[in-house]
Amino acid sequence: MSMILSASVVRVRDGLPLSASTDYDQSTGVQECRKYFKMLSKKLSQLPDRCTLKTGQYNINFISSLGVSYMMLCTENYPNVLAFCFLDELQKEFITTYNMMKTNTAIRPYCFIEFDNFIQRTKQRYNNTRSLSTKLNLADMQTEIKLRPPYQISVSELGSANGFSHIPVGEYKGTGKISAAPHQRLEPVTLPGIVSFVLSLLCGALNLIRGFHAIESLLQNEGEDFSYVIAFFLGTAACLYQCYLFVYYTGWRNAKSFLTFGLICLCNMYLYELRNLWQLFFHVTVGAFSTLQIRLRQPQGKSPDYNV
Repeated sequence: MSMILSASVVRVRDGLPLSASTDYDQSTGVQECRKYFKMLSKKLSQLPDRCTLKTGQYNINFISSLGVSYMMLCTENYPNVLAFCFLDELQKEFITTYNMMKTNTAIRPYCFIEFDNFIQRTKQRYNNTRSLSTKLNLADMQTEIKLRPPYQISVSELGSANGFSHIPVGEYKGTGKISAAPHQRLEPVTLPGIVSFVLSLLCGALNLIRGFHAIESLLQNEGEDFSYVIAFFLGTAACLYQCYLFVYYTGWRNAKSFLTFGLICLCNMYLYELRNLWQLFFHVTVGAFSTLQIRLRQPQGKSPDYNV
């Protein structure tokens, strides 16, 4: 029987599943295809925006747009044009319902699970072709597919069916925790991240300038406290190290960011007599904001435990 079996909405950059249909088919073939869903979700950023994977009795089709991919599993005899019309309909509804900010900042799997209601209704319509609306313009989609056919992915491109052949050794450990590989790439930079980076550089520069002024004052007045110079230069180092943590991935990155923020707070507490409340508030707030951005900018890749 020709039909759509399941569908998923996945974030392209890291394969995070945002929503999915509830599947009741537990046959061996369908469960095997779910493994291919996992494997594809990890490679979406490397694949064209319209693809098909043929896996014997079943086909997996997907389209990607604006950082989100819409995937579906159907029987091998399900019409190609209907499959991509189905995905196009999911895409339009999802873009209308959720803005890009929500999808980009989502941190937990299936946080838009309520979209499953629309997926199920649309799947039922497409599984009963008589109920399809006459507004569905199959001719346009047929022409588009002919002009720009979907890229045919071979199973050999994905590797073994367990879904982990293309993951570098040591990238995942234990229960989905990412190892501290120094070459780990981070997620794309966001506008708040850029702002935090620039503000951290500014705070570092201000501390550095004040540190040199403190040295000049120390040379002119022997009674000046040298510890103020140390506090200014420690503050400079802490701000610059926050910039480093934001740009590069290191082991214990989150812990280091919190310790660095703590150092910024201690330095400003010590410099309480040399700064007014607004200056202290600015430096501590920028340190807290930078720490938050370091925490939010996670390494690319996802845990293999996601049930896509």
